Amino acid sequence: MRAIRAMVRMGRRRYGAAVEAVRRACAASGRERDLAVQAVKAALAAWLAWAVVGWWLRAPMAFVAPWVAVVLVESTVYRSVAHGLQQLAAIAFGTVAATAGVLALGNAMAAMALVLPAAVLLGSWRHLGSQGVYAASGALFVLTDSNVSVIGSGARIAEAVFGALVGIAVNALIRPPVYLRNTRAALEDAACEAHDILAAVAQGLREDEWGGHHAEEWHERALRLSRLVDQARSSLGWSRESLRVNPLGWRSRSSPGQAYDDAVAVLDYVAVHTAGVTRTVMKAAERKRGVARPDPRVAGPYADFLHRAAQAIHLYARTRFGDGSEEELREAVGKLDRALNALREQLPGSLPDDAEALATHGALLAQASRLANQFPREAQLEE
Repeated sequence: MRAIRAMVRMGRRRYGAAVEAVRRACAASGRERDLAVQAVKAALAAWLAWAVVGWWLRAPMAFVAPWVAVVLVESTVYRSVAHGLQQLAAIAFGTVAATAGVLALGNAMAAMALVLPAAVLLGSWRHLGSQGVYAASGALFVLTDSNVSVIGSGARIAEAVFGALVGIAVNALIRPPVYLRNTRAALEDAACEAHDILAAVAQGLREDEWGGHHAEEWHERALRLSRLVDQARSSLGWSRESLRVNPLGWRSRSSPGQAYDDAVAVLDYVAVHTAGVTRTVMKAAERKRGVARPDPRVAGPYADFLHRAAQAIHLYARTRFGDGSEEELREAVGKLDRALNALREQLPGSLPDDAEALATHGALLAQASRLANQFPREAQLEE
């Protein structure tokens, strides 16, 4: 029964997430709407390819054109072109090799035993990338056909070329994808999560209401924060790729610049050191391991430091991607430095004569220093 209830809760969460994604796609521009537009464009490309090759020309293997068209409405125009060339090369090789094998041997089964291993092997060739699998697909279309001829195979390749042209044209000419908005959203999500984690740890330390359960939750969130930063880094690469071979790319005024690279680097270090802070707190919360909890005289200043760090992260994201000002960020970083200095001054007189306590306090101070060093100072803010 417990497993069933867990599955029901998971199903409800996924249903709720799907409904929320649809609501966001209908309400405003964003990642969800971008995905919906790409899906509609892929369907349109397939429809156009079929309308010409299947309905108008009535080609015998007309499905090849919409099949190629729908898969080439890629996430970026550059990827559509690159994958289109790779896919056409793979399909052409498989089709030609299978046609030659059937005509030479006069037997489809014998040709299949000879051609398929070569086509599958070609699929692993790095120059074809993920499109290499279409070599075997192209060969199978020929090998399973009851009437193999040079003209029929040539028509099949021509249909694939037409489908590729339709898919690339639709992706390039109808709202070509530009993913800078996704990158900004991913960075803002990572900064918001880092702020929330540090604020939660600060509140727990200040109120002295934290135990193993809370500390484990904070640490799990800190580990997931690294994945959010990785997603932002990946999205930044996609943003730059989306401007290549893109009719709208030259008109884009917001191509990802150094500010985005700097933000990814800062948030990456923040994620690492936030995980270090939460790991130390988690170990201190687990009394059974014998690790000493932070002394109350240290926990207060440390909570204040984490609160200042959370504010600095929030203002850093606003300054880079929102309506925040450099002056506000500069003031927040100054308060962070003063909180760190206060922590350093408080620590020596608060250490008990205990090796385990010394290790705990030393680890917390080290992570605090590393975390504070990730924020830009005045000279860097003025550049």
